[in-house]
Amino acid sequence: MKVSFVGLLSLSLLGACASLPQNIDRQSSVAFTDTANTVLGDATKDDLAQHPGLSGFHLLPSGLDAFAARAVLAYSAERSIDAQYYLLHSDLVGRLFVDALLRAADRGVRVRLLLDDMTLDDDKDIGAAALDAHDNIEVRVFNPFARQSSRWMQILSRFDEVTRRMHNKSFTVDNQISVLGGRNIGNEYFEADPNLAFGDLDVLAVGPVVNEVSTSFDLYWNSSASYPATSLITSQDSIDDLDQRRKVLSEFVEQQRDSEYLQALRSSDLVTRLKNDAFVFDWGAAQVLYDDPAKITSSRDQTDLHLATQLEPFSAQITRELTIFSPYFVPGREGVANIEKLRARGVRVRILTNSLASTDVSAVHAGYSKYRKYLLRAGVELYELDQTLSKEQRKDKKGAEGSSKASLHAKSFAIDRERIFIGSLNFDPRSVVENTEIGVMIESASIATEMSDWFDQKIDQVAFRLALEEDDNGNEILVWHRSLDGVEQRYTTEPNTGFWRRFGVGFLRLLPIESLL
Repeated sequence: MKVSFVGLLSLSLLGACASLPQNIDRQSSVAFTDTANTVLGDATKDDLAQHPGLSGFHLLPSGLDAFAARAVLAYSAERSIDAQYYLLHSDLVGRLFVDALLRAADRGVRVRLLLDDMTLDDDKDIGAAALDAHDNIEVRVFNPFARQSSRWMQILSRFDEVTRRMHNKSFTVDNQISVLGGRNIGNEYFEADPNLAFGDLDVLAVGPVVNEVSTSFDLYWNSSASYPATSLITSQDSIDDLDQRRKVLSEFVEQQRDSEYLQALRSSDLVTRLKNDAFVFDWGAAQVLYDDPAKITSSRDQTDLHLATQLEPFSAQITRELTIFSPYFVPGREGVANIEKLRARGVRVRILTNSLASTDVSAVHAGYSKYRKYLLRAGVELYELDQTLSKEQRKDKKGAEGSSKASLHAKSFAIDRERIFIGSLNFDPRSVVENTEIGVMIESASIATEMSDWFDQKIDQVAFRLALEEDDNGNEILVWHRSLDGVEQRYTTEPNTGFWRRFGVGFLRLLPIESLL
């Protein structure tokens, strides 16, 4: 079927005509500050008194521990829960998460849930509106698409508006404890998907840094870009079905009570340490860094709104070592130049990112792959995660032989083994320029050294080491080295990938899309 230019123009105009409701019923609210006498306030006050002016941190590299932390905090909430996420899936983890919010709201806890609109659909709209119908829950959607028009048409007609997303991830309870990091809410982020193991990282925080997280949340919550979920729903009938949806959700959660995943949660390392009163924090000064929500409606040149600008003073202070974990790594020419300057100063630079086989976004790999040789020539130690799990890793994951795929999703970097950044920020143009992000810079030699030591001890067990070598004709070629279950392996093409996937990435490299990655 042929589609005329006039027909395409008409479709584009239909997308352009789509409009959002007036966002005038949005009531301002802010985080509670009188929460020191809550259960969570009482639980941390002695430690805080012993570390005046400092914040306490506990790393959550395990998906089970990361979900257990959120569940325990929600169960302990007395005054408020503020949750901000890019993705909230309708799977096992997503439903358990929503159930925890509902149970807290039933106890009188104020729940504010702020979601980006990139992956919401009609059913999720209805679910969000149903949640919002609870007296103690308010749901808002950030930078929403218009509901009367196709999203694809709006991507064509409103590209500059709708492709700039809120990628932030935070979870704060009673303004006393926060969880920050790279995880969205879904099975693959919390070890509930047997076929995909996302390597991710969150950090649980107490102390002054929590107030900074709450300040950021309030800024986004009260932004003109945040719309009440109910304002986006056109059918009143869909708003009135909270009871029916709760019944279905309760039945589902009850059916999962003895499931393998919930049993694993109950016996997670974090829960065990809490039961044994063996939960400890690392203490240090910290600063929460985040994009201003106005970033998505402002000129891309207005860098004073950008988180990346706030990182520049820290970058200037690097003297010895920079270790980067980034699933989507597209440094661009400017990033490569900055890394070359670090190397010229004698700074050791190590990077772990995804291989083509392990990435879930091939277009980003196309953008990254352009810069591998430049990085290696500069003396960067470059590694790509192997999607293949070793025998020991499969045993740890309790997965069937060959059934699990590993993929990096953690976003972190350690500086001089003295400070570490953990958050939602990727090293790519989309995170730096297009989307909004949040993270925390922690002054903690113990945590930064722990992360750097992991790189020292584990990197060869989980990743390919990239190198530049000469072939038989004296040409410079890229080579991947890997040791798997004691067997040394060497590849001269993207490991564990087929011709067509490599061909597709090669084609994407030719397109002018790097600024969108």
